[in-house]
Amino acid sequence: MDIQMLAEDVPVEGEFSLEGIDFITSGDQYLTFLLADEQYAVDILCVEEIRSWGNPTRIPNSPCYIKGVINMRGIIVPIVDLRMKFNIGSAIYCETTVVIVLTVETENKTRTIGFVVDAVSDVLNVEASDIKSAPAFGGCVPQNYLQGLVNVGENVVTLLNVKVLQEIEKHQLI
Repeated sequence: MDIQMLAEDVPVEGEFSLEGIDFITSGDQYLTFLLADEQYAVDILCVEEIRSWGNPTRIPNSPCYIKGVINMRGIIVPIVDLRMKFNIGSAIYCETTVVIVLTVETENKTRTIGFVVDAVSDVLNVEASDIKSAPAFGGCVPQNYLQGLVNVGENVVTLLNVKVLQEIEKHQLI
């Protein structure tokens, strides 16, 4: 078979329609995950990968919620346990525990950090008009980490602000 015969089989633009495809949305998409039976979500465009839990290399004198670092294809990635960071009970590592690796690009740098969560749930399509402001009622997640809340059936999903989540806080030695 020669290349000309193969080229004849390639469809021409507009020749086929994509009927019945329901995953295309005009809203934003969020990856939802669980922390202590509560649903949270992050912008799916920031998700670099989802990894199974494995013990990272510890870093001396780091905060308790920094589990260590991993080498991900030559990039040193800090691993943060969100349950511990938000003080949502003790962390339990099991077969559903995963690390969501998020990458955020700002004007002058790219930051990649992994976040340990109890389990990944789903991909959620959200219209901007569906996002409600997070009330300032003193929950366990500090207000500055919240992007908003979304009703999904009978549940409420907390949208986290990925850029703020990836800011490195100053740590004081005790």
